[in-house]
Amino acid sequence: MNDGGVSVGEALVGLLEAYGVDTVFGIPGVHNVEMYRALPRSRITHILPRHEQGAGFMADGYARATGKPGVCFTITGPGLTNILTPMGQAYSDSVPMLVISSTLDVKDAGQGRGRLHEMRSQLDAAASVSQVASVCYTARDVQDRLAEAFALFASARPRPVYIEIPLDVLKYPAGDGWTARQLPGRPRTSSDTIDEIARRLRAASRPVIILGGGARFAGEAAATIAEHTGAMIFTTVAAKGAVPGSHPLLAGALLANDKAQQVIEAADAVLAVGTELAETDLWDYDLKLGKGLIRIDIDPASLARPYPAALPVLADADCALTAVASRFHGKADFAARARDVAALRRACADTADGQRKTIVTVLETIRDALPADTVIASDMTQIAYAANEVMPVDQPNCYLHPVGFGTLGYALPAAIGARAGVLDRPVVAMAGDYGFQYTCNELGTAAEMGKPLLVLLWNNDALGQIRDDMVNKGIQPNAVTLKNPDFAALARSYDCEAMQPQSLDELSGSIATALQAQGPVLIEIRPSIVNG
Repeated sequence: MNDGGVSVGEALVGLLEAYGVDTVFGIPGVHNVEMYRALPRSRITHILPRHEQGAGFMADGYARATGKPGVCFTITGPGLTNILTPMGQAYSDSVPMLVISSTLDVKDAGQGRGRLHEMRSQLDAAASVSQVASVCYTARDVQDRLAEAFALFASARPRPVYIEIPLDVLKYPAGDGWTARQLPGRPRTSSDTIDEIARRLRAASRPVIILGGGARFAGEAAATIAEHTGAMIFTTVAAKGAVPGSHPLLAGALLANDKAQQVIEAADAVLAVGTELAETDLWDYDLKLGKGLIRIDIDPASLARPYPAALPVLADADCALTAVASRFHGKADFAARARDVAALRRACADTADGQRKTIVTVLETIRDALPADTVIASDMTQIAYAANEVMPVDQPNCYLHPVGFGTLGYALPAAIGARAGVLDRPVVAMAGDYGFQYTCNELGTAAEMGKPLLVLLWNNDALGQIRDDMVNKGIQPNAVTLKNPDFAALARSYDCEAMQPQSLDELSGSIATALQAQGPVLIEIRPSIVNG
């Protein structure tokens, strides 16, 4: 027990602050109140979600929008199980997230005594969606585990780190040593390797560059390389905005399109940077890459799978691409390749059916009405699937989408997290009517923050994508229609404004009005708006 001095729970807050944490998302409970003892006298802002799932998605959105780790406090048992889904999303999408949970007293761990919130092993549950999961038995353990977490965030592939602290340990005297430690930098590669990458790209006649989320800040260097080599640039959804959407060599996030895959398979050099080249990037299991694959990644495992690289390079994407770009000088002529890119984009657009064209028309109105630096958090919904491919984004960290884990309910809490971290730019949540109801209770959190936040709700009164998949597979649609609430009334019940535009012109005007509001605004959009 504590002897009256500062406790581990109190010192924990101070150490987080020393590592630069300014925001924590969490729900206080009987099993984690010791983490909250020091919060009122710290500079850390605490945001209270309505559910631990919301806390996790908020931390995810905060991390993606700011580049800093998102931090959560949760409690034993159900608090931990509720946040596992956001942790899985952050794990699959390489998002830095720190989840700190209480757990039972040391003497009760795994003993089956029927204690409140008891689980056989919280640690094992959390480990399945964390790069590191650990339990702390002493004050020094807490210091070491936090140092480990922030060292990983600074130098390795960013993924969730889970730390659990027993209830009795949270009350122990803190002792000394609660200072932030020096953090390592990211790995760099040799000058000879950089020269070899440049040589291979110069020698190629049909080069392609693929940027993943790990390369989202390396877009300027990638564009320089492309301009001097005539490389066509593709991005994953996580890398949207790395290269401005208007760049003439940017094909965009078209990796799932058959025509784009044909271009990549025909390339004689493919530079893939900061990407797993995973199923959820390509929606294909067996992309046929030639012998000219160059991979740059901070994760050694990604360099070895699923496609063998002719030149695997373990390095930070930004450092490596900046170095490669420095090997190119003089004026570049890429007009011919730019025409190829424009033709590919037109060909991909021509494959859209009537429903996709309706959605694209709505997205064009939305994009035109939003400032270029708007942060958009989207959900797993038809309008977002189209936006993934066709909505231009000009800056990194401005388009947040739950790609890998593919969870519903992401958009609103992620937008709230982004809003907490990005104070000088508009923030938008773009959700479908079904997925929105996973986390619509977080409208209360948004209202409490009292900051502008725009929610674009695509309402087709159905699980539209699943319905269409059933039809395409010869299955009679079933279990895909639903009774929706009055979304405008729901928003107003949380003291948020609500609008229901009936035409594209009205939609544009509603967005302009919402951007000037002082708090959250929900705009409900139906497919019929195109004919309004």
